[in-house]
Amino acid sequence: MLYGRDPERARLDDVLAAAAAGRSGALVVRGEPGIGKTALLEHAAGAAAAAGARVLRGGGVESEAELPFAGLHLLLRPALDRAGALPEVQATALRSALGLAAPGSGDRFLVGLAVLSLLADLAEEQPLVCLVDDAQWLDHATAETLLFAARRLDAERVVLLFGARPGFAAPGLPVLELSGLDTAAAETLLADHDPGLAPPLRSRLLAEAAGNPLALIELPTALRAADPGPALPLTEKLRAAFSEQLAGLPAATRQLLLVAAADDTGDLAVVLRAAASFGASVTDLSPAEHAGLVVLGEGTIAFRHPLVRTAAYQGTPLADRLALHRALAQALTGAEHADRRAWHLASAATGPDEAVAAELERTAAEAGRRRGHTAAATAYARAAQLSSTEPARVRRLVLAAEAAAEAGEADRARSFAAQVATPPDDPDLRTRLVLVDALARFSQGRAGEAHRLVLDASAGLPPERARELLLEGAYFGWFAGRRELAESADRLTGSGPLHRFVQAAMSVLLDREVAADLASLGEQAGREAAGPDGLLLVCGLQQVLGQDGAVLSLATRAVADARAEGRIARLPNLLFLLAEAQLAVGLHRDAVTSSAEADRIAEDIGQRQWRGLHSSVLAHVAAIEGDEARCRELAAAVLGAHDGPGIPRANWAMGVLDLGRGRAAVALARLEALAASPARYGLAARSVPDLVEAAVRVGEPGRSESAFRWFTARARGMGQAWADALVARCRALLGPEDEAEQHFKTALALHEADRRPFEQARTELLYGEWLRRARRKADASTHLRSARETFERLHAAPWLARAEAELVATGVSGSGGATTAPGALSRLTPQELQIVRLAASGLSNRDIAAQLFLSPRTVGHHLYKAYPKLGVRSRGELAELPLRDPGEG
Repeated sequence: MLYGRDPERARLDDVLAAAAAGRSGALVVRGEPGIGKTALLEHAAGAAAAAGARVLRGGGVESEAELPFAGLHLLLRPALDRAGALPEVQATALRSALGLAAPGSGDRFLVGLAVLSLLADLAEEQPLVCLVDDAQWLDHATAETLLFAARRLDAERVVLLFGARPGFAAPGLPVLELSGLDTAAAETLLADHDPGLAPPLRSRLLAEAAGNPLALIELPTALRAADPGPALPLTEKLRAAFSEQLAGLPAATRQLLLVAAADDTGDLAVVLRAAASFGASVTDLSPAEHAGLVVLGEGTIAFRHPLVRTAAYQGTPLADRLALHRALAQALTGAEHADRRAWHLASAATGPDEAVAAELERTAAEAGRRRGHTAAATAYARAAQLSSTEPARVRRLVLAAEAAAEAGEADRARSFAAQVATPPDDPDLRTRLVLVDALARFSQGRAGEAHRLVLDASAGLPPERARELLLEGAYFGWFAGRRELAESADRLTGSGPLHRFVQAAMSVLLDREVAADLASLGEQAGREAAGPDGLLLVCGLQQVLGQDGAVLSLATRAVADARAEGRIARLPNLLFLLAEAQLAVGLHRDAVTSSAEADRIAEDIGQRQWRGLHSSVLAHVAAIEGDEARCRELAAAVLGAHDGPGIPRANWAMGVLDLGRGRAAVALARLEALAASPARYGLAARSVPDLVEAAVRVGEPGRSESAFRWFTARARGMGQAWADALVARCRALLGPEDEAEQHFKTALALHEADRRPFEQARTELLYGEWLRRARRKADASTHLRSARETFERLHAAPWLARAEAELVATGVSGSGGATTAPGALSRLTPQELQIVRLAASGLSNRDIAAQLFLSPRTVGHHLYKAYPKLGVRSRGELAELPLRDPGEG
């Protein structure tokens, strides 16, 4: 029976009712030991079963916290026969994570997607409720996987409920915090449980328990036996209460419970084998069972409450605990128990032991293959502590640092690297150690430190290893600043296409003369860069060099490959490059779709460093469309961080917003600062045409001349028609009046060679304004009508208003009946648009779900929401709709 928990029960009932109605949900029930978390989860289990839902149960086991996916296997064991229904890459990832198949492709987040798909598949027949108690003891891989799946739940009829102690982090999930029972509920519970308690003890107990239900049940025994003292915290009082109960048991029974406490997996056969070495047997369990301290199942033993185990284990002297772990290690025979045996041996070790270290290293390697990188890092680190030689210790610390870095734990990776006092003699190990330390610093936003570390370390390495480090250094230098980039350019060597392209590209960014054919060299480098890191570097350099078509092609390919291979962790970075290219060529809606998806993924997997970049892209599109509130909100989130690669784009977005809204002076100040910033050699180059227009509009064209000269030189190196068109447009604004028209015509001709609708329409608007001022109203209206049509199609409201105002000034009022109705794209959310496009191409819900890392049921849910917006009734009608980006014309 639950006492005083009506609001909490109502919260759980609401989540369960939503699942029955077709909406998924997740909730973390959090509170101190004994506060009633398990009781509430039991209530949810009963209510779910009564309503016809299927219930899966799992939980954390403290002794298995370093065994990757142990908790996941416990939860999903009854449903693993359904894994064959998953997309192949997901099924392989899930089976390999659980040790049921060889490692496949993809990354650790693919396991979370596989879990989402499996749960959604189970929920097709009936709503599904998953209960995970003691979540604070889940192994990291399981916790990461389940939280990833929980954050992506939508319309699957799945509920994930976690019971956890304070400290369990579940970002993005709602939390139900449990506090103590109120006085009335506490008195009722105590009266029902122990009606014969004397009034003085009753009053003392109510005060001591502070509303904790377990304390109200367990403390009477302790208070009758002895005063635990007023200074003890509540959990210590509870442990004392359980210790009192344990103390009254026969010695053999206590010994058997100590073995079970040291094991904590509930495997009765293993516990009995280990306990036999201490003279205990199965018959010695009866007193503990009769006292209600343990519950026996079919081949299992479980403590009635985790604090019973804690009291047993923590009350055991160290020497005895070591003996317990040695006995358990001897009892764990067979390959299936190798990991548990290795950890018990490690727990029993008191000094260096190479044999145990080797076992832990094997365990770590297996964990890494199954993408349990946090567990692998822990095992490698413990193996390093037990190593009998310094070279072995250093090698294992390097492996620990690499595993921690792969898990995204930058601080932990650096701490392992810092334990290597002297650089190892082995060049391979030395390179790996430097790289993991540098990458950890870079992920923390310390690009300058990462760059310096890599360049310094490269000096003492063989040429091939030095080139590997220097290539990474070039990437860090790009983010660190112009000085660091120049230093990398001066040091980098290599004769392959990738090295030569990086060298040439950095020279261009540093305004140095380059004789190489960058377009051809970039193509060769893209072909050579088969690995994701090399491809990212080539894409990024191509982007800042203005080779937008190449970036669009490379990034589209890379995103498709990452989706097919399940490399979810790569997508935020790859989708940023794709969104940048889409925005550059005028595919604004596609850029929003890419950035919105990447932002969701980055939040789900904890890659928050990418969220600022995607927010800045979204802010730029909002600026073009004149959505001031959204642009300011997105830009403020980026600029408020005071540091990060998204800041230049966010400042540019604010400049475009101000320019479009007619606040030219404000725009000019912001764009001047951007052109003079350390980001000048990268993104800032593209903002110069906006700077020129702002300067001209405030009547101070001279303020843009220096930046324009620099932009002209950069455009010459790009060799792209779009860049030459913008140079010609700027010359029309800055040059002599009698040369302006020829420059405008040149710009428009170049725009036709590389169509970018928004920039072309802006050139036509400026040319139309110039023609109107020259009293050539008929000619002006032709270009202004064309600009208006494009701005209307792109929903570029401020620019549309300018074009219409100019048309009015030419004598053309209103839209002349040419206004187009809002397109289908404007009525859909970015996610709906993605799904509708894929459905229109003929893909099934299952195929779409695999591409977008959703469940098929969620795909169907979004499709049915999209149909009325599009005015269609079925999937078959989608192919007839105009679903292209307005930037495609």
